[in-house]
Amino acid sequence: MPAKGVATARRTAARKPDRLVVDLEVWTLVKLAATFLAFGVVVTVVGSAPRTVTALGIAAILSVALDPLVTRLSSQLKSPRGVAVAIVGLAAALAASLAAALIAPPTIHQANNLKDDVPDVVQSMTELPIIGTRLDDAGVPDKARKWIEDLPDRLAGDTTPIRNAGRTAFHGVTALLLVLLFTAGLLIDGPFLVGHVQRAIPKRHRAAVKRAAIAARDVVGRYVAGSLTVAGIAGVFTLVVGLILRVPLAPLLAVWVSLWDLVPQVGGAAGGIPFVLLAFTVSPLTGVICAVLFVLYLQIENNVIQPLLVGRAVSLSPPATMAAALIGVSAGGVVGALLAVPLTGAAKAIYLERRK
Repeated sequence: MPAKGVATARRTAARKPDRLVVDLEVWTLVKLAATFLAFGVVVTVVGSAPRTVTALGIAAILSVALDPLVTRLSSQLKSPRGVAVAIVGLAAALAASLAAALIAPPTIHQANNLKDDVPDVVQSMTELPIIGTRLDDAGVPDKARKWIEDLPDRLAGDTTPIRNAGRTAFHGVTALLLVLLFTAGLLIDGPFLVGHVQRAIPKRHRAAVKRAAIAARDVVGRYVAGSLTVAGIAGVFTLVVGLILRVPLAPLLAVWVSLWDLVPQVGGAAGGIPFVLLAFTVSPLTGVICAVLFVLYLQIENNVIQPLLVGRAVSLSPPATMAAALIGVSAGGVVGALLAVPLTGAAKAIYLERRK
């Protein structure tokens, strides 16, 4: 009996371990390949799309987000949608003009002072431990002072930077006007366009398509509202820290950070770089303090504020939001990152609605 038990134990030990078998259906592989192919097509199309198409995409998202406000205002005033759109546009223009009036004077004054303060700040950096002596030996303060003094002559001799800046500003203003015109047109004629699309859909599918469209609209609206709130918080934080620590151009930097913060996940860090660099012009200690405070704020924003206000709006996890933003950046730059997350959230909402 013991011999039999030993033989059984040997056979058990000699038995090969169970293998993990993954059974993939052909349809699963087809869907996976189709997903990668669709992604490649989207990247190619967005990358080669003209600015008009990009402006139309941004305008479509803005019009979807503003449609509830315009509809409610038109209903309360018992007026055509064009009047409601005009009121919303005037309110936005007044808010932008007021912000510019508050920001422009101190920004110009601080910019003039910044030119005189930079050489002194660079000179004070030579007193830093470890790197201060090396900066002094390399003549960094004298080189910085000479570079600032020679800047007007270089610009007078070579107008290429000025022409490039003017060209960039012209393209930016043109793109902004296109977005505003498309947004106004979509807001005014939105119900008319939706009616045409509905009539083109077979009757048996209209109810399902309408539910999916409403779900996508709600996701985009919540996303825009949440993103604007997060961007406003980032701007207020930058303004408060900048004013307390006397960072130059603090109001302008606050607007800059707010605009960049609209780009999910990666925009806040990109927008904070000029803020930290200008903080170093006050003193090295001020620069370090601003860098630490801004990094801490980014951690709070990315892990608490963004998931609470934006992540819930689009029902996407932080990794999914990051992936969508990175894919958008690779496909269409900053504009692609702005559009990627709400479109991904809308696509998920449509998919979930179709599964019901």
